[in-house]
Amino acid sequence: MTEHGRLVLAATPLGDSRDASPRLVEALATADVVAAEDTRRTRALAAALGAAPAGRLVSFYDAVETSRLGGLVAAVEGGQTVLLVTDAGMPSVSDPGFRLVAACVAKDLPVTCLPGPSAVTTALALSGLPCERFCFEGFAPRKDGERRRFFAALAEEPRTAVFFESPHRIAATLALAAEVLGEERRAAVCRELTKPYEEVRRGGLRELADWAADGVRGEITVVLAGAERRREQDMDALAAEVRRLADGGMRLKDAAAQVADASGVSKKALYDAAVRG
Repeated sequence: MTEHGRLVLAATPLGDSRDASPRLVEALATADVVAAEDTRRTRALAAALGAAPAGRLVSFYDAVETSRLGGLVAAVEGGQTVLLVTDAGMPSVSDPGFRLVAACVAKDLPVTCLPGPSAVTTALALSGLPCERFCFEGFAPRKDGERRRFFAALAEEPRTAVFFESPHRIAATLALAAEVLGEERRAAVCRELTKPYEEVRRGGLRELADWAADGVRGEITVVLAGAERRREQDMDALAAEVRRLADGGMRLKDAAAQVADASGVSKKALYDAAVRG
């Protein structure tokens, strides 16, 4: 009976090839199969590290991820080592990988990870914002309505939030965040992490939106401060306003939504407070 191989997830440098671990160098040179988000970038990284892949190099990006799962899982079942790498950072973190891991786990195949760089934790550490509790939100939605709901959901989130954004949309995203969350909500915009033009801008959302309006280039990670807890008396006053509108004939849910839009407090929290009386 053939002994199973294994799937190896490997973090790759965000920009500086010197951040590659010795284990990544060894894995690139020895894996039977290297599944890469962009084969050209992986070849360039391997050349910079002096670790030309001896095994088969296959592309594994969003558009082909599902169709290539079967072949990669079969390779692991057949005893081969499959190395999964993305363009930068950790596979599965807003990059291809999750489906392949899940498929191997479903068949009880060995899966391991070579730790290394991550834009999420690097930006968090550089932000100057609290790091003991945080949440990662992936990429901010592209459409305005979805982005507004995205930020509304973070209005009362006490944890520091991290998300990715395109340089073409960052100015509009920060302006909308300032509108929904308040102009003084603290944040940090981290771009080109570990690269020669690395920059971290820290400040209130309005200040950062004004800065981004002139144009921003590069890979961007945003770190957003968690919401400060509202004083209980403030919440009581807002809940009283919801009840006043409801007493005037407005549906309670509509009243909660109106006060939520004006105050930045979550609609559910206001509705629950109004019901408790």
